[in-house]
Amino acid sequence: MFTGIVEELGEIAAIEEQGEALPATPGESSARSARLCIRGPQVTADARHGDSIAVNGVCLTVVDVADGAFTADVMAETLLRSSLGALKPGSRVNLERPMELGGRLGGHLVQGHVDGTGVITERVPGAHWEVVTVALPPELARYVVDKGSITVDGISLTVVEAGADHFTVSLIPTTLALTTLGIKQVGDPVNLEVDVLAKYVERLLAHGAVPGAGLPGTTSAAPEAASAASAGSAPSTASALDTAPTPGAAPAPEGGVR
Repeated sequence: MFTGIVEELGEIAAIEEQGEALPATPGESSARSARLCIRGPQVTADARHGDSIAVNGVCLTVVDVADGAFTADVMAETLLRSSLGALKPGSRVNLERPMELGGRLGGHLVQGHVDGTGVITERVPGAHWEVVTVALPPELARYVVDKGSITVDGISLTVVEAGADHFTVSLIPTTLALTTLGIKQVGDPVNLEVDVLAKYVERLLAHGAVPGAGLPGTTSAAPEAASAASAGSAPSTASALDTAPTPGAAPAPEGGVR
């Protein structure tokens, strides 16, 4: 599990193709599995075999660590379904180690499981920020909301505006300087991971889950409240969903760098 707060801007040192090419489907190119060698002195300082490191938002397993770089194997399917397939030696990548229990969660919960890829369609520089528009795959649009969180190339960002086929984010100078979004151009692909909580909610609603009803096969924790509600009176305890926001709560992050 990651936070979307990029720790280091790494670099692809080498790409070694392995195995047989995955059969191409109509409209797609074929791909072979590959072993990536990625320079990242900061994230490899305490890394060892078997650890996880997010590379442009894709969770990869460390195979070896040496001289400030690590190697990781990437399946052909991952190369086809993410922007990792477009990487070349010299490409810059966002790197993040997994979060630690008890540590700060500066972004939002990120799994490192890419849901799809988008394409940068517009960049509009401002006085102190830059607004970037990303074309959104239609199957992901329902998970993206104004002021919600989305992961773009491993960076936790706040959605400024969510459209039917796109979304916009506003990038501060620090994000532009310390992540790949400062060097990506219009037409470049980016990895997208939507907020996993939205997918859980959709799944629960699709199966007819009712707030307060409890899980199948379990007993409701507050039968008195349910009885009172059915009788037309207010339940004895207030729902957590009805409580007001905590005063002074921290705003959503603008963009993820540590």
